[in-house]
Amino acid sequence: MFDYNKYLRLNKLPLIWCPGCGHGIVMKSILRAIDKIGLSNDEITMVSGIGCSSRLTGYVDFNTLHTTHGRALAFATGVKMVKPEMTVIVITGDGDATAIGGNHYIHAARRNIDISVILFNNNIYGMTGGQLSPTTPAGFNASTAPYGNVENSFNISGLAEAAGASFVARGTAFDALKLDKMIEKAIRKKGFSLVEAMSPCPTAFGRRNRLGNGSKMLKQLKDDSIPIAKAAKIPTEDLTDKILTGIVVDRDLPEYTENYQKLIDSLQDKSK
Repeated sequence: MFDYNKYLRLNKLPLIWCPGCGHGIVMKSILRAIDKIGLSNDEITMVSGIGCSSRLTGYVDFNTLHTTHGRALAFATGVKMVKPEMTVIVITGDGDATAIGGNHYIHAARRNIDISVILFNNNIYGMTGGQLSPTTPAGFNASTAPYGNVENSFNISGLAEAAGASFVARGTAFDALKLDKMIEKAIRKKGFSLVEAMSPCPTAFGRRNRLGNGSKMLKQLKDDSIPIAKAAKIPTEDLTDKILTGIVVDRDLPEYTENYQKLIDSLQDKSK
């Protein structure tokens, strides 16, 4: 049996996540992926911002930074620039990363800095009051949209791909074993990598929209998910409201910290 305890701060348990929340499932996927790679606790720096997902850094026994709202990628960039040998993993949510942290998200992907982002997407601001997030689907309710959301939602994975990320994948808390493999590939990949993990929020999102408990919402994730390869053979109009899962992009691109070091080396050579 897998020993999660070696990666956890047991004195910080129990978790504060609500019953039925999928975040604990995603956390276990992250720990299994780290174990599969063989990284030690001290080889990892894990950075988070503010929100339900960002509480994760308090539970794990790595080098951790629990930072300000939307700024996790800015702090992580600083860590990676100073200690490029460190495996840097960012834990963030749909609101933290793509609303207040949107510019950091776009430009970290554009720079292709070697950071792995695990983005927990539960379609709402769960911790801070159930407000509308950039991924709340049109027509669904939130505390700031009591009559239904009239905005289009972000395609988080598509945004990372368009901005220049090396690796982008989307999985769900329902299909945890596939999520393990996506996270493992993301951490191993040189450059900016993103895994968008769809996670049910029965308290802030499900309750307002009468979607049932966590088990029912997990089943809905299963029913709504279609592998990307299969989706390519389905008419676009039949993919409305579906979750396309799998690897969105996997490509080799120049990585920022290596390019930066090359610049330093060239300048030092010229000064001799």
